[in-house]
Amino acid sequence: MQSHSDEDRVLAELRQLTARVDDLERELAAMRTPSGATVQAAPPPPPAPSPQALVPPATPAPTPSSALRSMAAVEAPQRSLENRLGAQIFNRIGIVALLCAATFGLKLAIDNQWIGPVGRILIGLIAGAGVVLWSERFRRKGFAVFSYSLKAVGTGVLYLSLWAAFQLYHLLPASAVLVGMILVTAWNAYMAWVQDAELLAAYAIAGGLATPLLLSTGGDHEIFLFTYLLAIDIATALLVRLKPWARLLLAAFPATVLYFVGWYAKFYAEPAFAVTTIFVGLFFAVFVCVSLGNATVIAIEATTSRLRRLGHTTREVLLPLGNAAFVSLALYSVMQDSERHWFLPWLMLAISAAYLLITRLPQGAVPAAMHLSLAVVFLTIAIPLKASGHWVTVAWLIEGVALIWVSSRVACSGPSMEHSNASSVLRWLSAASLVLGLGALLASTFWFGQGISSQLFNHHFATALIAVGAFAGAAWICLRARAKVSSLWQEYSRFAFAATVAICAVAVLLVLREITASSVQHPAFASADFGMALFGLAILGGVIAFSIRMALRDESTLLWAQLTAAAVVTINLMALLTGVREIRSLWPVATAGSDVELQRGLAVSAFLMLYGAALLTIGFWKRSSFIRWQALGLLVFSIAKTFLYDMRSLSQGYRFASLLGLGALLMAISFAYQKDWLALRNPQSPTGSDAKQGAEQ
Repeated sequence: MQSHSDEDRVLAELRQLTARVDDLERELAAMRTPSGATVQAAPPPPPAPSPQALVPPATPAPTPSSALRSMAAVEAPQRSLENRLGAQIFNRIGIVALLCAATFGLKLAIDNQWIGPVGRILIGLIAGAGVVLWSERFRRKGFAVFSYSLKAVGTGVLYLSLWAAFQLYHLLPASAVLVGMILVTAWNAYMAWVQDAELLAAYAIAGGLATPLLLSTGGDHEIFLFTYLLAIDIATALLVRLKPWARLLLAAFPATVLYFVGWYAKFYAEPAFAVTTIFVGLFFAVFVCVSLGNATVIAIEATTSRLRRLGHTTREVLLPLGNAAFVSLALYSVMQDSERHWFLPWLMLAISAAYLLITRLPQGAVPAAMHLSLAVVFLTIAIPLKASGHWVTVAWLIEGVALIWVSSRVACSGPSMEHSNASSVLRWLSAASLVLGLGALLASTFWFGQGISSQLFNHHFATALIAVGAFAGAAWICLRARAKVSSLWQEYSRFAFAATVAICAVAVLLVLREITASSVQHPAFASADFGMALFGLAILGGVIAFSIRMALRDESTLLWAQLTAAAVVTINLMALLTGVREIRSLWPVATAGSDVELQRGLAVSAFLMLYGAALLTIGFWKRSSFIRWQALGLLVFSIAKTFLYDMRSLSQGYRFASLLGLGALLMAISFAYQKDWLALRNPQSPTGSDAKQGAEQ
């Protein structure tokens, strides 16, 4: 009996579910039917099946999730261009048109004396307040955007009426009009907060920032103006920290800068130095606070609007950059116009120290990276203002290494997009600092000047060695970072490659001093320039060994192999020029004559042949055809020089000795190739009896 009642209950639930599925299918069919199509009457529902006829359906019914997605697609269509044009663009044009109409209407009333001054002001105030209150009716009915538009019109009329009461009719004092405008601004800010409307907050800030301009009398009111602007900026900063309204900064910060520039250009004088400096510092502090702490922001998703992303970028990137430019240029101008030039380097150091302290405060990864980067930038600016000579180069190089180290730490601290962006910014700043250091080193006239250096360990040589160490350290940091952060493998590999190329440039610079002073006589193989050249060649040798190792480890790119080839060619060329320079110094210029020139030529030819033979031996040893071809090219040049230049003035004894040595060297090289001691021939070439037969043929 109990089982029979359970079976009836299950059958009843199945009937209910079947009826609900039928209802859902009819509703979906009605929603998918075009608006202009004729909807046929739905057939009556089939009779309820008997318990014995209940069979599971062959095709699955639509799932609730698919039905909800279809309904959402119908209820939330994409806004077309026509919709945006009618709802947004025409709306804004209408606001401007109504404000212009109110302005021209006020002017018409003034010109025709239709209404007295007091009546005109009262009508404007009543009309503005009435429009603001009337807008609430539309908001409650769901027309929020239209309601905000009416509020913009109403508050604009209120501002114009108060401005006319002060500037045109002089009915109210400036203090009373200021209070009235502040009340209008405060009301807009309150409504924006209560209704959670960013647009109303923008109206409030726009009205508040326009107030000083509307009440301007052309006088110097620095303390009042900057205090008022400071209050507006503080209110904006609080709104941005509590609400995701970062786009408000696009109005507050530029307006503050424009007001300061306008006042400074017209009224600044040296007695206002202290007050102006304090206000600049306060403005700087207010806008710095926007990026600190855990401000209320909306995550940047793929579906986030473009304007929302702009606000996020403004708060974390554009505002720190603009604020840094404002405080530095403002204080620089104040120091310059107050005859305090001596304080400029200390000013940049103070700003750099301030940014270093700011980086210690709680903040996101991107603002922290921006503030640290700005600290480094101001330190970079301070260096040439205070330091001089080699210390500028050294400071820039050390700064570049510190920046790439911080970049690697930021990249390794987390895989998020913020950490990646911050690391990229720091990496570019490091590259800029290292380029400045390398440029300062290359710009020194010491490397291209005449005369012989008396000491090996001089300031220039020490600076070059520090540069080599800085670039080597940067490359090492990048290689360690790319091993830990696989997503930044390519970026750090390129940085390490560029640092290695810079080391090659410094090494060439060390050898260049020896080569460019070729016309100056000096002790052969015993001068400071020759010592620096040896250091340069040793550094190039280290670069070659490092590049070969990297080329074998990183097979995804040919950059390291190409760098190895370029470094090999460079070290051979530099070594040849250095050797020729020192060999020619064995014969003093004072004893120049035909015999001396002949001896020099023969000595240089012998050096070239021996160097070529040594290079060919290394090529055989390392099984490198690239090195062997360089050796063969050098030997061909030496042979041509010997036969075409040296032989024309040689006596019979010298000719015999020269030809004998040259012939013996060439025969030894030929024998080495013919015997193929290192198995350099193609493995597929005929060997053994086949080779013998081929030779006999």
